[in-house]
Amino acid sequence: MANTNESASIHRQIEARLADHDVRYTKGRQRVAAELADADGPLSVTELTQKMSESVPLSSVYRTIAVFEDAGIVSQHLATSEMARYELAEWLRGHHHHLVCIDCGRVEDIEIPEDIERTVEDVVASLASGTSFQPTNHALEIEGRCKECG
Repeated sequence: MANTNESASIHRQIEARLADHDVRYTKGRQRVAAELADADGPLSVTELTQKMSESVPLSSVYRTIAVFEDAGIVSQHLATSEMARYELAEWLRGHHHHLVCIDCGRVEDIEIPEDIERTVEDVVASLASGTSFQPTNHALEIEGRCKECG
């Protein structure tokens, strides 16, 4: 997470979203949210549990992720290994794209320069023009090999 103010803001937003769903923002849920906020990309439930030194049981992490998904707090990403990985939703973290390792399934967040982002948006609009489809968002995932699998 970038700084303490950003962290506090994300936690307040998550707490409010959970309250709207009549769900408490417990210490365990706060820990999961903090790990997701600090991550460089989407994480699997196993990776989340390991990062928390297994102080929060795996079953609790799974339940927390399910609650977060229901409330729209996390987004699920399926890497090439078909392992589900999760990250905080775009409304909390901002728009970004992913680099996906085709060998180990690691997913890394990337932000692209504004001029390239506008080009991607133009391509999306162009592809949808002449169809009955109205795009509302886009996600770019670039597949390759991470430096460990290189």
